[in-house]
Amino acid sequence: MEAAVGIVAQRENDRAQSLAGTLLEVLEGEHGKRPIVDEETGSAIDAESVPVDAMSACDLVVSIGGDGTLLFVAREVGDTPILGIDLGEVGFLNAVDPSDAREVVTGVADRLRSRSLECHELVRLAATGVGDAWTLGPALNEVVVHGPRRGRGSGATVEVRIDGRQYHAGHADGVLVATPTGSTAYNLSEDGPLIHPTADALVITGMATAESMAPLVVDPGMEIELSISDADTGYVIADGRNRRPLEPPATVSVSVADDPVRLVGPRPRFVEALEKLE
Repeated sequence: MEAAVGIVAQRENDRAQSLAGTLLEVLEGEHGKRPIVDEETGSAIDAESVPVDAMSACDLVVSIGGDGTLLFVAREVGDTPILGIDLGEVGFLNAVDPSDAREVVTGVADRLRSRSLECHELVRLAATGVGDAWTLGPALNEVVVHGPRRGRGSGATVEVRIDGRQYHAGHADGVLVATPTGSTAYNLSEDGPLIHPTADALVITGMATAESMAPLVVDPGMEIELSISDADTGYVIADGRNRRPLEPPATVSVSVADDPVRLVGPRPRFVEALEKLE
């Protein structure tokens, strides 16, 4: 049975859509089965298309663009294996240079057909209401709990508990829990530490805390609870997109999600990518 391949190109990016068209033709010519593309790309190159979330039924999804494109694809396709082609500026998630795309994609497709495809996994986080029946969609980068808004004169009282023991409590804009992947994102902007992507760890970082709170690196199996109080409202946010309002006092449990992101192909060059950070 032939494997189904989906291709997602960065929106409003002619270069990404052109490369998608090239890969579509190459894969069809070599394997006899035409991949499907996302709807915007399908309109641009006149190809069969489906919504990105429908590609969760594929055996492989190729993401063409920057890290933001791969994050979007990962949210939509669950644990379907993803191959990232880098058209972005940094490339923490996408390891394939566009000049190597044809060779790498066809090689991965060959291994997929022979059922010899190997993946490396990136952990995601799940935020769950304590004493409440909700769970936010999984986050590849970070989960943030913060007050009604950020900035001077705002914030809330946030308590951090690790395995039932209090680590910190005080006024802050908020607190975030980041994966190694997310350590280069929001966590870094809040002066949190960088974590190598192969490390089995999470980091908890305060956001504009009134009292000093050193960022804390913890084992992913530890129980992490963030409680918010002394505010009219608050929010829990996953990867800057999935958002849920909180009614303080409220407590959010943050844990490793059941389904990781599965990447295929060469691993990104983490240390080299760090040199591109401003």
